[in-house]
Amino acid sequence: MRAGFPEFRLGNVLATSFTGTLSERHGDAVERIPTPHRLVDWLTVNGLAVDSCTPAQLDLARELRESIHAAATAAAMQDALPASAVQVINDRSAQGRAAAILTPEGERRWRLGSASGVEDALGVIAADAVSIIAGERDGKLALCASPTCRAAFFDTSQSRTRKWCDMNTCGNRQKKARFHANQRQNRRPAE
Repeated sequence: MRAGFPEFRLGNVLATSFTGTLSERHGDAVERIPTPHRLVDWLTVNGLAVDSCTPAQLDLARELRESIHAAATAAAMQDALPASAVQVINDRSAQGRAAAILTPEGERRWRLGSASGVEDALGVIAADAVSIIAGERDGKLALCASPTCRAAFFDTSQSRTRKWCDMNTCGNRQKKARFHANQRQNRRPAE
């Protein structure tokens, strides 16, 4: 990983992990793919390794990220999906030419085309978004309970009652705030 950039927030669902490359959307936003090289890093970590990325491809990736976020947020709130977001997701999915391959260990990997690796990787991410937003996978779209985050995430917990997009960040921050508020309350003299 390249030094000087915020760590990636990785999850089990490709599409919502991708939307997590911009976090704290309602607070001090943290951009985790500020450069084309950083997008290459994120794709590599997520099994979609590409050799390079242009600024124009980074713009396509960010447009897809925001479209997935908008559609997933609408789906989590049971609102109508924004037509422009649906169009971007569908366009990226249709333009990708990645192929799913089976490894000797019985795992799925993606083979990206050499000429358009970033577009192929975005196609895989868009197809993943289609499957979760369309309700094809076992789980539920939800929004992070953190008022500064509100990230869409895919809840695969048994009870489907998860509150936080990431327990190690948003969840811990909220629990610490609640603990400190309780400590302050308990220190006040009885009146």
